[in-house]
Amino acid sequence: MLRTFRISAILEGISYLLLFSFSMPLKYWANITEPNIYIGYVHGFLFVAYMIFGLIFSIERQIAPKKIIMLVLASLLPFGTFYMDEKYLKPIANL
Repeated sequence: MLRTFRISAILEGISYLLLFSFSMPLKYWANITEPNIYIGYVHGFLFVAYMIFGLIFSIERQIAPKKIIMLVLASLLPFGTFYMDEKYLKPIANL
């Protein structure tokens, strides 16, 4: 489950960055809305998957509530899922 959760965190982070750095500028500065629609759908799916896998992972590993809150907050910040993966998930994977 850890591997699946880490992959979902990375993919969610990439989609979040694509949304903010690529499709939203196209939408608001160039009035090109199509990329925003598709990247938004993908990001929404990956966000929900990240939350579900995070919940399953937290229950499976009996993670403290403070870290669960950090997992949720990481998905709301740019580069947050990358930081969470590097600081908390990668050390667990190396055990």
